[in-house]
Amino acid sequence: MLAFVRQNSPWLMAGMLMTFSSSFGQTFFVALYGGEIRAEFGLSNGDFGGLYLLGTLGSAALMVFVGKIVDFYSPRQVGSVALLGLVAACVAMASAGSLPLLVFAIFMLRFFGQGMMSHIALTAMGRWFDATRGKAVSISNTGHQIGEAVLPLTVVLLLAVLDWRSAWLIFAAAILLLTIPALWLLLGRDRVPQNTSPIHHSVPIRQWTRNEMIRDPLFWIASFGYLSPPFIGTSIFFHQIYMVEMKGWELSWFASGFSIYAVVTLIFGLVTGYCVDRFSARALLPFFLFPLAAALLVLGVFDSPWSIPFVFVLLGLNGGGFSTLFGSLWPEIYGVKHLGEIRSLIMALMVFASALGPGVIGWLIDYGIALETQFLAMAAYCIVISGVLFGVSKAYIARRADETDLARQEASTI
Repeated sequence: MLAFVRQNSPWLMAGMLMTFSSSFGQTFFVALYGGEIRAEFGLSNGDFGGLYLLGTLGSAALMVFVGKIVDFYSPRQVGSVALLGLVAACVAMASAGSLPLLVFAIFMLRFFGQGMMSHIALTAMGRWFDATRGKAVSISNTGHQIGEAVLPLTVVLLLAVLDWRSAWLIFAAAILLLTIPALWLLLGRDRVPQNTSPIHHSVPIRQWTRNEMIRDPLFWIASFGYLSPPFIGTSIFFHQIYMVEMKGWELSWFASGFSIYAVVTLIFGLVTGYCVDRFSARALLPFFLFPLAAALLVLGVFDSPWSIPFVFVLLGLNGGGFSTLFGSLWPEIYGVKHLGEIRSLIMALMVFASALGPGVIGWLIDYGIALETQFLAMAAYCIVISGVLFGVSKAYIARRADETDLARQEASTI
């Protein structure tokens, strides 16, 4: 692992930098300002969730059309432009004086932050690496964990001495003056993958287009699984202020849990990367939702503040497995030739799920459905879908075996 990092440090660090930068558009970060925003604009939980839904839906729709740009331009070029857009998004958030402007700022944060920065980083990892794709994706994803470990407490400290709008301007300046120049320097040259992987990881025999993937039933069945963490995890973090108040916790207790979450996610992400390279992402697919189900059960049953670290450990296990697994799964199944186009649709669906969750959960709260009841219902869903994913995994593995056998037969006749 150390030798791998040394040999590929510029590209891995660029991936980490981009995934870290996505934090500014992630729900866990935006939701830290939720109390101040709801108070200033006079919004209920459902109202704020609805506005967040509108902005995120716009981001998801745009991702479908713009995301494929990474098939035509380098990560250095696209990443730099996306970071400039993220700077503008932070400034827009700081200056939003009306509800339409607030929705527009949320849209920009979600598109340039959560959407494009993650999309560019993971598409680059999928193209740059083959035999070591699992390790590359897991290391790149540590930028997410660093953001989750550092930024929540940073925001709490900033809000103790500054108003929430000034805090956004500080982050805008940091991205402009530090992140963009660093990315430009790291990506001075592109990486050419070395295809030395075993058959279950090598570039697929068939290079799928997005339209072909859309007609694949397995893709849509699997979506009931991979869209669950964006829907559920985003809902938990978006409504964290309400949940903390409801359970009688201190916000600082909950915010400190993000450090636990980040460490566990980082470690388990690396473990998952090794397992992906060893067994394939297809084989690991059925297992990633079990920790999320357990976290939801804890949140649904216990109110003690001592449950906070257990929740974050379980969420970290899910987060580390999910990010690495699905960063590797799509190029493994559908190929890398049209990966930007394919991932743009997948990212749009994930952004849509992350938008739908806070809105639905917020409206259910407004209608009197207890948050604990919702957590228990989501836990049951995760368990049921995990059973479905066992069948999907077997079907993906069988399809690859059939493709391999056909390729060998064709080769023997030449």
